[in-house]
Amino acid sequence: MTSSDAEAAPGRQAARSEATRAKLIDAGIKLFSERGFAGVGTEEIVEQAEVTRGALYHHFGDKRDLFRAVHETLEGRLVAEIAAALESDPREDALEALEVASRAVLDMALDSKIARVTLIDAPSVLGWEEWREIDTRYGLGLTESVLTAAMEAGRIKSQPVTPLAHLLVAALGEAAIMVATASDPKRARAEIEPALSALLHGLAS
Repeated sequence: MTSSDAEAAPGRQAARSEATRAKLIDAGIKLFSERGFAGVGTEEIVEQAEVTRGALYHHFGDKRDLFRAVHETLEGRLVAEIAAALESDPREDALEALEVASRAVLDMALDSKIARVTLIDAPSVLGWEEWREIDTRYGLGLTESVLTAAMEAGRIKSQPVTPLAHLLVAALGEAAIMVATASDPKRARAEIEPALSALLHGLAS
């Protein structure tokens, strides 16, 4: 092995390790979204990912640890989708931008597979406090950014942004849970969206 090969080896090893981790997360997303946390065994996960059981436990302490990574991956994708929706549908009115974001959250709640992981299983598997911490960590920054823009535009009275962002993230999370767990999710969404809109426009200065 040449010196250049030796220098490159750690990078290749890291890339293989990251690829294995990604395969496990992708397998978890597929299986957990289809059958829920309790309905999936670790043997199915490693078979779906086409890796060894040792690889699973190298990257994740247990099935719950993998589930956490799956949940965080989906949360990250949701935030990215909301950010993309705001970029593709720019609004001069900052409050309307907040409505675009809230509709994206409600749309996610209608996706039964995603909702099963992020809204139905996650609070019980991870515990309410950990689930809320993850939800807040991913959604807070974007919410603060949109609220700040609304305040700078004079559409919302200037006030501390972080407390208000926390309240809105919690409200959106609760609305999403109501949709995901309703016997008729589409009807629930139709009923909840106007209430969310009224809440957002109630912030107008």
